[in-house]
Amino acid sequence: MKVIIAAAGTGGHINPGLAIANKIKEEEKDSEIIFIGTTRGLENDLVPRAGYKLKTIEAYGLSKKISIDNMKKMCETLKATSKARKIIKEFKPDVVIGAGGYICGPVVWAAKKENIPVALHESNAFPGKAVKFLAKKADVVLISFEEARERIHSAKKIVFTGTPVKIQKREFSSEQKSKILNELGLSGKLPIVLIFGGSQGAQKINEAVIGILKEKLNQKYQIVWATGPKQFDIVKEELKKSSIDIEKVQNAKILPYIYNMEELINICDLVVCRSGAMTITEIAIVQKPAIFIPLPSVGANRQEDNARVMEKLGAAKVILNSEINKEKLNSYINEMIKDRAQLSQMGKLAGKQATQNVEEKIYEEIKCLEPEDTLQLTLEADSEEQREFYQMVGDFLLQKRQKQVIARNLF
Repeated sequence: MKVIIAAAGTGGHINPGLAIANKIKEEEKDSEIIFIGTTRGLENDLVPRAGYKLKTIEAYGLSKKISIDNMKKMCETLKATSKARKIIKEFKPDVVIGAGGYICGPVVWAAKKENIPVALHESNAFPGKAVKFLAKKADVVLISFEEARERIHSAKKIVFTGTPVKIQKREFSSEQKSKILNELGLSGKLPIVLIFGGSQGAQKINEAVIGILKEKLNQKYQIVWATGPKQFDIVKEELKKSSIDIEKVQNAKILPYIYNMEELINICDLVVCRSGAMTITEIAIVQKPAIFIPLPSVGANRQEDNARVMEKLGAAKVILNSEINKEKLNSYINEMIKDRAQLSQMGKLAGKQATQNVEEKIYEEIKCLEPEDTLQLTLEADSEEQREFYQMVGDFLLQKRQKQVIARNLF
């Protein structure tokens, strides 16, 4: 199978795309996969690091405002569609997958112009305008929250799969847990609160935690805190103003970035973080209670929508970004850790949002449209143009399957 995956911007878009790619490779070792992204996002680091080829084009989110800047972005995005179509013509994929980011617009549009089947993956509970618009172009939309289903009206087919992530639930013995904590300079006597703000860090969260540490409010709990690489030195200097050495903070370990996240998120008692779709999924999988501080600038407050789903389940508390401070965060943490039974129950409730065998479900949907599927789509087509397209795809896939059977000497 030849596959193009469009994913750009943040790890929340790119990592699910990589997980899908890895699953395809696992099932079909001779498959060919390339990514299309922009020159600006994390894909430029993560995709090549994972061993996949990355093609770049420029695409931007467009606002409703009439401005010179918006017009320039619109022109660039139109050019991106042409460039994406050229990549598709040269690579000749069997399927195109939109995993997230502005890049999906021109790539999905170009794929449909070339009559290539498209699968869209939507990680959020409340899909943004781009996904709603592109859904009518996709052959299948794969969702991670059931709440998303009722908000995608134009899709031909919607399948609940979940979001593919790298982190899995693991059990650690007391000795293993003690070893991990000892390496961090912490003990097993007090609850562990894991705090992070995504790969880039989160200023408002960092400011609140700095306040907690300066006033030594964390007497009843220990903190493992990832500041984000770009903010580590800023945090270091802020603590230094209060004569606090970042390497010797009471009941805390401060890191720029957490590389052993699977270990730490499994052994911690409580998580404090943003509420991107991938983070929500990871927390659900490991069954941990959380305090979510949604990033408000992300597409019509999609992070808050995600967080509210978990809050409604009884699995999390929510503090808005505009309301977080050292007093409120410390109060929430102390309130939650004092009742271990409640923490455990919240973790179990978080697990209800977890989905099993995510990669397998996604692979089954995208590996290829089966000929019988295209027959059903043909019967449900809204126009003669759609009907002809589905018939063509069905004929192509049937011929491809016959060739595969011949190659395996099964005739």
